[in-house]
Amino acid sequence: MRRFRLAATVAGAALVLGGGVSAASAGDGVGLSGTDLAPDQVGRSANIEHLANVPHTGPFVGQFGTDIAFQGDRAYVGNYQGFVIYDISDPSDPQTLSQVNCPGSQNDVTVSGDLLYLSTDSSRSDDSCSSTTQSATVKDSWEGIKVFDVSDPTAPAYVTAVETDCGSHTNSLVPGEDSDYVYVSSYGPRDSYPDCTTPHDSISIVEVPKADPASAAVVNVPNLFPDGGNPGGTDSEGHGYSATSGCHDITTFPSRDIAAGACMGDGIIMDISDPVNPVVVERVQDTENFAFWHSATFNQKGTKVVFTDELGGGGAATCNADIGPTRGANAIYTLSKDNELTFASYFKIPRHQDDSENCVAHNGSIVPVNGRDVMVQSWYQGGVSLWDFTNAKKPRELGWFERGPLAPATVGGTWSAYYYNGHVFSSDIQKGFDVLDITEPSLKQAKKVTLEELNPQAQPVYR
Repeated sequence: MRRFRLAATVAGAALVLGGGVSAASAGDGVGLSGTDLAPDQVGRSANIEHLANVPHTGPFVGQFGTDIAFQGDRAYVGNYQGFVIYDISDPSDPQTLSQVNCPGSQNDVTVSGDLLYLSTDSSRSDDSCSSTTQSATVKDSWEGIKVFDVSDPTAPAYVTAVETDCGSHTNSLVPGEDSDYVYVSSYGPRDSYPDCTTPHDSISIVEVPKADPASAAVVNVPNLFPDGGNPGGTDSEGHGYSATSGCHDITTFPSRDIAAGACMGDGIIMDISDPVNPVVVERVQDTENFAFWHSATFNQKGTKVVFTDELGGGGAATCNADIGPTRGANAIYTLSKDNELTFASYFKIPRHQDDSENCVAHNGSIVPVNGRDVMVQSWYQGGVSLWDFTNAKKPRELGWFERGPLAPATVGGTWSAYYYNGHVFSSDIQKGFDVLDITEPSLKQAKKVTLEELNPQAQPVYR
């Protein structure tokens, strides 16, 4: 175990460098899961090993860990306090290269070449990393996208910021030859918010010229729902479902010129062949089961889409017998060559969690195995799930990693879990950065697939 810390500042963003890794003992908790786990006890299937954990340090202690992006031997992990860059060249011993102290939820991250795009979805006094909270009712309050130069991962440099309507809850990349196009998803309008008034049926598109990233600017705010989208309401059993007022998350598939949007009350497919002017070409709703369309993931061939339902907003216990096997689940849709979505089935982890544990479908990515559709996915305190949807009508769980319940009323668990270059990397809200190894023999070919960069919300072409 190695520990060190060095303080520095870059353009008003405080950095803390450090290390510190604790690994799980071999064999701990094999076969245990859900309500069988004691508080904080580790449970896992026999085909998943826990290699390492790097806890939050410095000003990041007590702040939520969020999303992850990857490039080379580095992982970029968002946090409500900023973001952290890890050296993952040795997955069993990740090292912290830098911490950028730049508060503003959720701090969703995307990387492209030397640039990192950071989402701010909380109203701030200005666009700097030393800003303070300020009401969205104040006209000069700021929310949007920040751009950093990460060419030196030990000393990221703040480049510029771009304000966007209703802030930036998440961001998704459409890379171009001369410019990156960042699709900004946001929601939550109120007429008392001068920069986020109703209706808000749009996304913001930020163009970042690669030769001059400081000139980044909003180039379009397309209205995706001219009819207002899903108006929201209550299903036949009295369960509420969300109205559409923007999108929560978008996953682009640049090689196919399409994107899938999870837009609160609607699931959509867009034609993004002209990235500045996306066009909605397919739209589905599920008013009998889905509460909140949260995120989307394509399979490798782009013939299926997994949409997630974040029932309870990520803070509720929905993985129990009372909620049942379909609400708060994934919905698997097949996608035709004409971009028509057809519902196939739901998938929810079969491991019931304690009634104190927040648990619902959340962020994940494909495990690249030829001829199969396999995914790793976060379920908050339900842990990391490894599951197969090759048969879209009969998905099944292959393995898992999770911890026992936190203290009651504590929101925690894994926010994002992604497969990258042979390992699973997870951002745990409370516990920090985890590394897992999939030892399932039938998936071993995935370890041969190497990417130079992975933004899970920009679906790659796996080789």
